[in-house]
Amino acid sequence: MIVKKTIALDKLFNLKQRVKIVRGGTAASKTISILTILIDKAIRNKGMEISIVAETVPHLRRGALKDFLNILKGLNRYDERKFNRSTLKYLFSNGSYVEFFSTDQPDRLRGSRRTDLFINECNNVSFEAYQQLSIRTSGEIWLDYNPTNLFWVDKELVGTADTDFITLTYKDNNHLPQSIIKEIEKAKDKAKSSTYWANWWRVYGLGEVGNLEGACIPDWKHIEIIPNEARILCHGLDFGYSVDEAALIALYKYNEAYIFDEVLYRKGMLNSHISQFLKNNQIYGTVWADSAEPKSIAELNTYGHQIYPVSKGKDSIVYGLNLINQNTIYITKRSKNLIKELQGYIWLQDKQGNTLQKPNPMSGDHAIDAARYALTSQLQDPNKGEYHIW
Repeated sequence: MIVKKTIALDKLFNLKQRVKIVRGGTAASKTISILTILIDKAIRNKGMEISIVAETVPHLRRGALKDFLNILKGLNRYDERKFNRSTLKYLFSNGSYVEFFSTDQPDRLRGSRRTDLFINECNNVSFEAYQQLSIRTSGEIWLDYNPTNLFWVDKELVGTADTDFITLTYKDNNHLPQSIIKEIEKAKDKAKSSTYWANWWRVYGLGEVGNLEGACIPDWKHIEIIPNEARILCHGLDFGYSVDEAALIALYKYNEAYIFDEVLYRKGMLNSHISQFLKNNQIYGTVWADSAEPKSIAELNTYGHQIYPVSKGKDSIVYGLNLINQNTIYITKRSKNLIKELQGYIWLQDKQGNTLQKPNPMSGDHAIDAARYALTSQLQDPNKGEYHIW
């Protein structure tokens, strides 16, 4: 392997923040470029302690470790005596080293500290693992991934201080063979008539977030605005305060379909704030709220609102999600937080990859809960969903 300078490498060299998030499509030179930068850093600086991490050791051997060794060989820097194949650690002559380990080794997550960290394909790694690794890293942190769906990086890191975020595509790999470029771009034409290829092109061609695999609510449609003929039925409310957002979702009936419209999604909302918001926005009809907050419901009702607790029981979440999936659902384009949650709302899987009947909300679920409260309660008790003229 001969190491070649690419557009991707130039772009990554210019990132200045501590945490560097590299999202990208296939053949974008994400991993190769990051490894090249880390190797250069280890060679130029004494005593660098660099950890390269992935979900499993086999994953590392097939990917980042293989690329790392090939880059060293391409630079004529590889020395077999410097590589410990049992510990997966490469020691440079100046005392710097690069080690490889997986996040399925809990003792390594909470083990020794390091100067720099690279989590390869971090969408396969938990946020808890990232936290354990990051607090033991004094220098730079690199994260790369294919954006098959939203996950903790989008919710916890993107847009925060001390963080760079960049998207790369195959066009940033200017040494890519023409045969591979043609193969990738075949998907662009196929995307015009196939939802599978449309999603593939979005993720692997454009490096943008795609449709979710294993989504709890897979089929819903955007709608620009609420049509005049749509009839409002009720609202759903999920309480929050300091850490969690309070979410209020309006439910409309539109022909034989339903429309969800995000009305409120905000932290730090006391019950008095919620009441004032309802009054300011002239929301006087039925609001279905989390039955786990009876005191909050009672307080809001003393302010003159119609807040009712949702019925909860065994498997009520799955029941509600099934009800949503049995109906045609539209979501207004302004419902950004609801859409973001849906894009990270998937079914849990066991260690064998079997789907479990339990959601794993990677992007939160406050707006989804509010929407679920509204629809399930409305279908169970439609008479409470009538609005009154005040």
